This record gives sequence, C-alpha cells and structure tokens, in this order.
Amino acid sequence: MSDINRRAFLETSSAGLAAGLAAGLHVVGTAAEKERPPVRLAVMGVHGRGRGLLSGFTQFPEVEVAYVCDPDAAVVAPAVKIVEDRGQRPPKVVKDFRVALDDAEVTALVCAAPDHWHALATIWACQAGKDVYVEKPCSHNVVEGRRMTEAARKYNRVVQVGMQRRSSTDFRAAMELVQGGRLGSTHFARAWITSSRPEIGRVDPTPAPADLDFDLWCGPAPNTGYRKNLVPYHWHWRWDYGTGECGNNGVHALDVARWGLGVVAPTTVCCGGGKYFFDDDQQTPDTQLATFDFPHAAIQWEHRTWSPRGIDGDSFGVEFYGSKAALVVGSRGWVLYEGAKEVERHDARDYEKAHLQNFLDCLASREKPNADIEIGHHSAALCHLANIAWRTRSTLQYNGAAESIAGNDQAAGLLARSYRPGFEVPASV
Repeated sequence: MSDINRRAFLETSSAGLAAGLAAGLHVVGTAAEKERPPVRLAVMGVHGRGRGLLSGFTQFPEVEVAYVCDPDAAVVAPAVKIVEDRGQRPPKVVKDFRVALDDAEVTALVCAAPDHWHALATIWACQAGKDVYVEKPCSHNVVEGRRMTEAARKYNRVVQVGMQRRSSTDFRAAMELVQGGRLGSTHFARAWITSSRPEIGRVDPTPAPADLDFDLWCGPAPNTGYRKNLVPYHWHWRWDYGTGECGNNGVHALDVARWGLGVVAPTTVCCGGGKYFFDDDQQTPDTQLATFDFPHAAIQWEHRTWSPRGIDGDSFGVEFYGSKAALVVGSRGWVLYEGAKEVERHDARDYEKAHLQNFLDCLASREKPNADIEIGHHSAALCHLANIAWRTRSTLQYNGAAESIAGNDQAAGLLARSYRPGFEVPASV
C-alpha cells in the first residue's frame, strides 16, 4: 500500500493443482521451532472465526498477537482476553488494521473480517511486506481472487487460505484414493451442506451503535446504512458483503471435490434453487443447486439452510462416485464403499492446528502453503460462478484461462464490482 493511500485513509479515518497433489502437503520439521524468531500477528476481525484463529495461533510458542483490529469495539474485549489467558501481554487494539501494517515488527496479517474486505486487506498487506492468513472464501468475486494471487506473487508473500482440510493427512489419503484409481474411473462428485439457520427478520436502517465504526466496517462495499440484522454475522446473506452459504461453507466442500477430481476451472455452470423458506432480509438463496461441467468431470453442489438432514446422514460432505467404489468425505472423516459395503473408514484428526502449523512453517521456509492463495482462488471461483448463474438465471459459458464469461454481459459484470473511493481493489497490484 502506498504511503499516499495509507496517509489519506488515516487522515479521513491452476492447471498444475492436480499434479501438485503429491507435493501439495508441505510439513516442515518442528525441531527448531523454539529457535525461530517471534511471529508477530495482527488479527483483523475478531468476532466468531477471528476468535477461533486467536485461540489456534496462540497455541504456538513462537506466535505473539501484536494487534487486535476491529471497527466494532463490542467484540474486542473477549478477543483480548483470549490472548491474555495464554499468558501473552495485551495486544494493541486498533479500529484500522492499516495501523498494524505500518508497524515494521508485524510479521503477518490474519484476516477474518467479512468477505468484502478479504481481497483489499490481503493486497495491502502484501504491498506492506506482510504475509497473510485469510479466511475463506478468499475473495468476494472472481477478479479479486486473481488480484490477490498476483499480489502474493509480485511481493513474494506467503498467503494461506483458511481451507483447513488441505493440511489434513487423512484428507490427503482420501484424495490419493480418488486420484490413484482406487474408485475406478471417477468423473463425478456431489458436495453439500445442510443446516437450520435462524430467520433474521426485516428491519429498516438505523444509526449504528456508538462503539461500531460502520463506515470503516463497510470499507470497499457500499454503505447503504446500518441494520441490526447485518452486523456481526448476517452480512453473509447480503450480496454487498457476503457470498451466501455457497461461499460461507460451500467453499470447503467444493474445494475437496475439485481437489479429488483434479480439476481447476469449469467450462459451463448452471444453478437453480431460490429463497423458498425464509421471508426476511436475506438476499442469498436458502436453497441452491449448482452444476459445474469440466472437460472430463462434473461437480454438483447443494445447500439448504432450513433443513438439517443431509446426504448419507451427514450435514456436510463430498461423495466421489467411481466405476468400482464410492468415497464419502464428511465432517468427521471419510468412508470407502464398494457397492453398499463399507470397506475402509478414517476419522479426521485436528487438521485446523495442522493448517496453522503449515502457515507458520511456510513463513520460515518461504514455500507455498497447502492452501496457497491460487488454490483458494480457484475454489472460491466455483462459489462465485454458482452465485452469478443463480442471480442471472442463466447458464454460464466460462473461459478458465481468461477467467471470463462469454455472451452474457450481465453475468460478466458480476465477475468484479465497483468500490468506494479510497477502498479500490487495484487493476494492477
């Protein structure tokens, strides 16, 4: 980030992914961990997922949380307590995370802010010489994901996306079953998540609470007025800020499906469903069914946010169908079936801690992490394309090399977005 942009702000307030499976799990030895220099983190967004990351990162002796950054003062105290309970000195508390980017002693930014902030925060951090751990989905739209990847490469930054299954030895073993031919010829995967989310009601804009800097919270996205059913969580269901359940949780399942099948970008995307159950301010579909066609495979996505019964009895999962066997990868591990017979089962271990460890290891080794930003970008793009197909009620013809949509100007316009002055994701990083 340039000094001019920073000062102005403060003054005003890939095809190689399948082949990379064998090398995709980087685990560096931990014998010298205690000799490593401190890793000083600035954590941006400390409600919900951000608190989980604070708890996770502070398990590692080399990590120091130097900053807690959030425009909502109401969520800060519990986050600071997590750090203090680990025996660390209290972190600095700031509303504006760019204060932390100006601190030469900060090693990395951990971004758990809402989706609309992910790209700009990551790009600015890379430009400031910081590595980044960014939550899923890594971007709010397809163009943002490409800019994030370009920034990571240009500034030689480690950027890990919060898709933790990529660091699981159990999930890697499952992917090797698919790619190694254990299932036979495998050309189709089904992914899903189901839940019972609450109704959020209908409310008009009101003044924001005194402890929330709502304009800063909006950042790159439009400020159309604070609503009580928007912050701190239900922004997920409004297009200006979130990506719906497909981006919120679907990215995990779609990433596993894409990983196992060894595919990168679809050629055709269609999507059905609707907002059938909820009568409230949510804009995103409560029922969504998307199909992604690749040159030699297909992925189907399904979510229901009002009906908890999932496929094969699991509320989250990916099922790979082969000519010889089927593999079900669920929330608790995976099961291999031959016909109706279960032939092998593995329970998943603590892959979240392994994912954080991988990020820290890569800060030292400078290798690409297990969920490198380009991997995260390609998986998030599936979510964005499903949402575009649903919003435009059209079948998309997608060019993965150019990351463009042909013959549909309305859909192509949703590959990117416009930004408020001072918060633009740059066309060139």
